[in-house]
Amino acid sequence: MDFSLTEEQEAIRDNVAALCAKFDDEYWHDRDRTGEFPNDFHRAMADAGWLGITMPEEYGGANLGVTEAAIMMHEVAKSSGGMSAASAIHINIFGPHPIVVFGTDEQKQRWLPPLIKGDVKTSFGVTEPNSGLNTSALQTKAVKQGNHYIANGQKMWTTTAQQADKIMLLARTTPIEECKKPTDGLSLFYTDLNRDYCDVRLIEKMGRKCVDSNEVFINDLPIPEEDLVGEEGKGFHYLLHSLNPERVLIGAEAAGIGMNALARATQYAKDREVFGRPIGQNQSIQHPLAESWMELEAAMLMAMKGAYLYDSGQECGTFANAAKYMGGEAGFKACQQAVLTHGGVGYAKEFTVERLMREVMICRIAPISPQLILCFIAEKALGLPKSY
Repeated sequence: MDFSLTEEQEAIRDNVAALCAKFDDEYWHDRDRTGEFPNDFHRAMADAGWLGITMPEEYGGANLGVTEAAIMMHEVAKSSGGMSAASAIHINIFGPHPIVVFGTDEQKQRWLPPLIKGDVKTSFGVTEPNSGLNTSALQTKAVKQGNHYIANGQKMWTTTAQQADKIMLLARTTPIEECKKPTDGLSLFYTDLNRDYCDVRLIEKMGRKCVDSNEVFINDLPIPEEDLVGEEGKGFHYLLHSLNPERVLIGAEAAGIGMNALARATQYAKDREVFGRPIGQNQSIQHPLAESWMELEAAMLMAMKGAYLYDSGQECGTFANAAKYMGGEAGFKACQQAVLTHGGVGYAKEFTVERLMREVMICRIAPISPQLILCFIAEKALGLPKSY
């Protein structure tokens, strides 16, 4: 058992960290204030080839695994950008995976190179206001008419839809009452986010202002049949191929933003003197920071195991979900402790830790709640009765 990184993986870590370092606290403070999408950061990552890290070489990607993607996204979140930086590119890493696995050669050639080059941005249209995590109950429909489909419905929390040219859309093509299982009859499309038929409305939220979240109202959106990914009715099963990698990446990102906050808190504890001594000399300051370090390292190890299992073709669901849970909890705890370590100034935007605490909340909430992960682990890892 070898826990060390390969030379290639170390190079990924170091090169990503160096690129992210060019976008400092001031840059991200400005984006947090104005809400402007970090286009130049996105462009820099695309030009360096990072947006295609897991995509096939023949389409311009690096053909590396989720392990390498986790290392990359850990470094991105660990930088000044935190979850704003990670979320600006996150969907490129996991979102197109169903295309890679189930798309035709023509679709891959048409869709993947523009994504990898950063010339096209995409969004992920799955979550709905009335279905939440119960994906089989979604109500967006796509009805076949000749050589195209007509889609109607509403999506929620669609990230980067203000910027996106495309949408990965999950819609019901067969009524649920006609299906053997509720998860049947859902189809996956990758198509234009055409504003003539889609009303994209910004959701104001507590953090990550520069990476937009949206409601998308879809009204008679025409979807060419060549934009259907794989077979009709199997979209939910295709989507599962991107869910476990996403959970691994969220876990790695959460651990990264936690390390970001921990480093700031540790430095402040060294520099800040009260009663003639640095506050970091006090065990009440030391111990919570030491706990966070251990928890963050453990969360990253769990993410790396989940990534290893996925890349080696083994069952990874329990470890991917555990990585997301552990990363989200440890990352939040570290960010909260960073604010508390700074005391009053931790509440000030100047010291960044308040932004990190706002941003890390997304890692606990999405794309699956910690409570549902606990239910899943209880059932799948411990063999307890299903509770939902």
